[in-house]
Amino acid sequence: MQRILSAQLSAHLGRTVRLSGWVHRRRMLKSVAFLILRDAAGLAQIVVDDEATRLRLAELPEETTVSVVGTVTAQPAAPGGLEVTAPVIEALTDPAEPAPFDLYRPDLRASLPTILDHAPAALRHPKLAAVHRVGAAAVAGFRRTLDRMSFVEVHTPKIVGTATESGANVFRLDYFGRPAYLAQSPQLYKQIMVGVFERVYEVGPVFRAEPSDTARHLATYTSLDAELGFIDDHRDVVAACHATVAGMLDGVRALATPSVELLGATMPVLPAQPLVVHFADVLEMVSRATGQDVTGEPDLAPAHERWIGDWGRREHGSDFVFVEGYPTAHRAFYTHPDPDRPGYSRAIDLIFRGTELVSGGQRLHRHRDYVRVLAERGETDLSPYAGYLDAMRYGMPPHGGFAFGLERFLARLLEVPNIREVTLFPRDLHRLAP
Repeated sequence: MQRILSAQLSAHLGRTVRLSGWVHRRRMLKSVAFLILRDAAGLAQIVVDDEATRLRLAELPEETTVSVVGTVTAQPAAPGGLEVTAPVIEALTDPAEPAPFDLYRPDLRASLPTILDHAPAALRHPKLAAVHRVGAAAVAGFRRTLDRMSFVEVHTPKIVGTATESGANVFRLDYFGRPAYLAQSPQLYKQIMVGVFERVYEVGPVFRAEPSDTARHLATYTSLDAELGFIDDHRDVVAACHATVAGMLDGVRALATPSVELLGATMPVLPAQPLVVHFADVLEMVSRATGQDVTGEPDLAPAHERWIGDWGRREHGSDFVFVEGYPTAHRAFYTHPDPDRPGYSRAIDLIFRGTELVSGGQRLHRHRDYVRVLAERGETDLSPYAGYLDAMRYGMPPHGGFAFGLERFLARLLEVPNIREVTLFPRDLHRLAP
């Protein structure tokens, strides 16, 4: 008999079916027992009134995997209004050992370190699993949106020969007797690939050896990157990013609404048109509102991000605010300056519910500009950039792009305080297992 999932029971009312999954919960009463079976689709209730089967069930603790063959029967009080009766229960493994927490409870009653230490078991909890269903739906929406916009998915190297990007420390490793590094991002490669496909994106891991021990930083995370050519300026990047975020939210609604509801999360508001404000204007608004002069700051502090996030929601009904025009001197060497506002750039950030989510903007695309900028930053040896600069030497269109971390997106979407709560097997200053 072919196995079905718990969510398919309604299509088999009155028929004999086979379910397989985990013993989520047992209730052993005097003359009857109830087995709540958990599978990938949800929960199913199995009623056991045969004494021999009841005694057998008593020997199968929670988290044991079992197969159940029985009849689908209407029962309004059961999950989904259905239950399985007259079951034959077969254990598919040895009785499971007790987990360090009760997975059948509505909420996992354990500290975050305990949950992370025992992630292989903890992730089975329906709410923890729901987090990553939301993440999968968001990535599906990311891919679907960019595919429709004629982007090509690429996969770039994660081991590189030189540490050429600024703004983050790198993990060094031995590569067959010579030094190499884990890639900080696919930035340089995705720019190169604009010269091939015009529009590219990537979903993959990046590695940052930054000694940041905060609730919003990880040593490795999943980066969602996109780059597009033949743009007029950074506003084309804003438009593409806005459409992509909208597609991700649509993906979550289409594929993971039950998970969002289980987690009690509220979907954010994204207006039809992007809300954009200049970096200098943000600092002026913050200065007026707080009475503290921050107009000379080179970047937005977390408190400023929270302020502009509150402003966007209060004044414009948007959980997303694009900030453009960051100071050129404090952005990566490939950032295109703003020709109309000296000292400012065509860089952008997207603030989502008070936290920086996306960084991006227009890039330089002329070879001579790269040579000049790198020299101004004290880098006269261009050999580490040889392959990258070749793309500019042989003709590169005006281009730009954006990138953000999946885990930070999930943390703000689900409004959890620590990014580790939405990360599969997080890696940070202290954690390298499981």
